Formats: sequence, C-alpha cells, structure tokens
Amino acid sequence: MIEPHAPAPPGTPPPWGRPARLPVRPGVGRFLVLAGVFVCAACGLVYELELVALASYLIGDSVTQASVVLSVMVFAMGIGSLVAKRLRSLAAAGFGAIEATLALVGGCSAMALYAVFAWTGDWGGLWAHGPRLLLVTFSLAIGLLIGAEVPLLMELIQRIRRQDPGGAVADLFAADYVGALVGGLAFPFVLLPQLGQLTGALITGAVNAVVGGALVLGLFRGDLTLRGRWLLVLANLTVLGVLATAAVHVDDFERAARHAVYGRDVRVAVQTEVQEVVLTGDTDGRPLDLYLDGRLRVGGQDERRYHEALVHPAMNGPHARVVILGGGDGLAAREVLRHPDVHRVDVVELDAGVVRLARGDPGLSALNDHAFDDPRVHVSTADAFAWLRSAPRAAYDVVISDLPDPGITASTKLYSQEFYGLARRALARDGRLVVHAGPVSSRPKTFWTVDTTMRAASLSTSPYGITGHDAGFRAGPDRSTGGTAHGPHDWGFVLATAGGNPPLTLAEAPPLRTLTQGELRAGARVLEGMRVRGVEASTLVHPRY
Repeated sequence: MIEPHAPAPPGTPPPWGRPARLPVRPGVGRFLVLAGVFVCAACGLVYELELVALASYLIGDSVTQASVVLSVMVFAMGIGSLVAKRLRSLAAAGFGAIEATLALVGGCSAMALYAVFAWTGDWGGLWAHGPRLLLVTFSLAIGLLIGAEVPLLMELIQRIRRQDPGGAVADLFAADYVGALVGGLAFPFVLLPQLGQLTGALITGAVNAVVGGALVLGLFRGDLTLRGRWLLVLANLTVLGVLATAAVHVDDFERAARHAVYGRDVRVAVQTEVQEVVLTGDTDGRPLDLYLDGRLRVGGQDERRYHEALVHPAMNGPHARVVILGGGDGLAAREVLRHPDVHRVDVVELDAGVVRLARGDPGLSALNDHAFDDPRVHVSTADAFAWLRSAPRAAYDVVISDLPDPGITASTKLYSQEFYGLARRALARDGRLVVHAGPVSSRPKTFWTVDTTMRAASLSTSPYGITGHDAGFRAGPDRSTGGTAHGPHDWGFVLATAGGNPPLTLAEAPPLRTLTQGELRAGARVLEGMRVRGVEASTLVHPRY
C-alpha cells in the first residue's frame, strides 16, 4: 500500500533547486506521476513479451529466445539507469524524450522484426542472421530506455516534494511492479488474441507516447523552455503519426510479408486459438502445403510418402483400435482407414481449428479423402500428454504419434520418457507405437535421443527412415537455418512394442503408392550406420532435444 511520504532528512541539496510549480496540488501531482509509472511499466513489459513471442515464432526455440531477450534487456536496463544519472537536472525534458523514443522503438519493433525475417530471410550470408541481430538490437535499445525511466521518475517525484528516498523508491517500484503485472496479463489475454502482435505493439506504443507526453507537458511544463515544449509536442505528434500510419496499413503489410514468406499462392491464412495456420498451393497444378506457425507441416509433393511410412509399418498386426496423437490434418487417418478391418480411430488434436480446416477446406479435405466424415473416426480436442494420462489402459492396438518435430521447444514433453510411458500403458498386448522422430541426416542426435528415450520407457524399438523431396517438418520457419525445401530430405521414425523388437514389415494390404518393403529395410540399415552412441533419455525435468 502506498502511504503518505515522510520528509527527507537534511543533506546535500538536490540538483533541481526549488520544488516544481504544478497546476495541481502536490498530492494529486504525486499520484499522477505514480499512475504514469504504472502505465509505462505495463507498456515496457508488453514490448518485452512481444519480442519473445515473435522471436519464438520466427526463429524457433522459445527457451533460447526468451533467455536472450530477458538477459539482454535486464543488462541494458542497468546501463540505462547509469546513463540517466547525467540527465537528473533535466529530468522532465529527458523523461519526455525517452518516452517518445521508447514508444517509437517499442511500437515498431514487431513490424521491423517481421519485415527483416520476411524479406531478407533467404538472402544468405550476413542477412541469414538478420532476425537474430535485430532481436538483440531491439532488446538492447528498449532495455536502455526502460532503465533510464526510473532515475528520472525518481527525480520528478522529488520535484513535487522532497521526501525520504527509501519511501519514494518503495512507492515508485510498487507502481512499477503492479503495472508490469497488468501488462504481463494484458498481452496474452487481450492484446495478442484480440489485436495480434503487430497491432498490439503499435497501440501499446501510442499509449506510451500519450501518457509520457501528457505527464511532462501537463505537470512539469514549467521545467521546459517554450522551445522545449514545442519540440516535445512535435516529437510526440510525429511518433503518433508514424504509429497510426503503420496501424492503418498493418493488414496490407502482413499480407505482403506473408506472400514474401510463403509465396504468392496463399489460399488460407487464419489465426486459431493455438497457432497461425496457412494453406498454400492447390492451384494451377501446384501441390498443397500446410504451415502451422510458419513450419511446413504438410508438403503436398511428398506427404503421401511420409504418411505411408509413418502408418503402415505399425499396422502390421492387430489394428482394430487405433489412436493418432496429432494428425489434425486427417492424412494419417486417411492411411489408417485404408485398412478395412479398422473398427475405431481416435484422433487427439490440440487445435480444433486445424480439424475444422481439414474438414471444410476443399483442397485439404480432398487430400485426406474426407477422413473425418468416416463414422469410425472420433476427434478429441486435447493436449496429447494430458489425454494419455486419462486414456484407458491396454485399449489400443496401434498408437501413432504424428506430432511436431522434437526440435521445437513446445513439443519436448511429447518426446519425453514420461510421455512414452503413458503411450506404452495405452497399448494392448502385442500393440505397436510408431513415432515421427525428425530428420536423421540433419539432426542425428535428436533422432537417436528419441530412440533412447523410448527404450528407457521399457519399449523395444526398430528405427527406420525414408528420403523425400520436401522437409516434412523444420526446426523453425527461418529459411536460412531450415535449409532449402527443394533439396533431398529425409524423415526418421521409430517403431516400438512392449515386447521384443518389432519387425519392420509393411502390412499386406492395401497396396502402397510410394513405399516398398525393400526401401523400408534399406533405410533401416542405413540408419544403423548413423547411430549416435552415448545419448541420454529425455525427461520432463531434463529435456535433451
């Protein structure tokens, strides 16, 4: 609770001399300054979270991006506080200039980061690291400006009435921390779902500029010269003009950036409650591609080859009851339903929006042979880990894990020893589990970590792999690190049972279009020559991907 302050003990006179002449009573002025601290703190945390969220989407690996943003920003805040000591005698003018700059930099940061990613991501050379360098630059700049706020706000509070420094700091930090709480909650629950990353950042910048300018020009205009007042007004109007112009054109910018990333044949682009879903192609003979949060989830040129390799080795044996973890596109279900003796298929998909698209989009529903219209298919909208915890024991002949790549941070729990233990519990006697474990040639350690983790969960494994033209999954949408999508790529899988090593044999029926028994066994032999020794199992508390 903010309490009335105590007067400061006598000591060295402050640099600003006599108290400021305010247009309001000192108590009201002090409250308005703390209210400004509250709003500025909320805006600062929104900038921070927006950088983390956008960097995780564009670059991948949310843990790394959050660590980079937070550590650089906190370091820069310390430097900013030291630099602001030189502005104490010009606290009002300095704070006004800093808030205008912060509003411009923070408000435009998301748009600038997305622009560099979209238009320079495939240039190679130095530009290959453009998004990462810009992320560090924005984190540094925003941290410097936020760090400079506190010393100047401290001076402004003391300009109203000199008080005990400890009490002033306590009041200042209380308003700052409460504002950070509000900003931290507003970002995921209001700004991101309602406005999106770009518009949310722009509006936050506008609020920052208005509050900062109003605080200085409304309360401390007596501390500024006439020229200083007009310069500050002009600066804030310019910042607001830039932010407003960007907000008006944000949809056009996002469309152009999406075309730069995905190509000109974007057919569907929707933001579900979980992720961004983009469909491209399926026109003029071009194959249909499905992207989830910028990652290629379905490559139309090779998707049948991928799904035949994922599904049919596991269907060699009893397969009346099948559960597909993931697979909201319906393509794994399509392959399962090619076996006429399947009685029930449960699909556990986190994103209901992907299932709606797989049902309703003409191109995607045709590609999955309208699998979700089959009465044997039952869809559950749930997290695969949580669903397995309550799944009936020994209920399924086949468990198919068609989940995002283990190199994606959010997916690591779905490749953990605990997860495979739950999957093993759901398997019937002689049941089989098959897992997509990522590309082997580019990330062999990740692949063999999946194999080791499954064996640690008391499963016997038979790893295998196939080659294709399109990368079915990338570690992230960063084209500079994900590699070209036009060269040869491979997919790695692990087939497992709770008994002895499962045989790598394709089910006798139906006939496959892209995969042969000889190719399957040859791929398994090649993988054995690439085995990485000494890897350890991945767990929830110690992920190793």
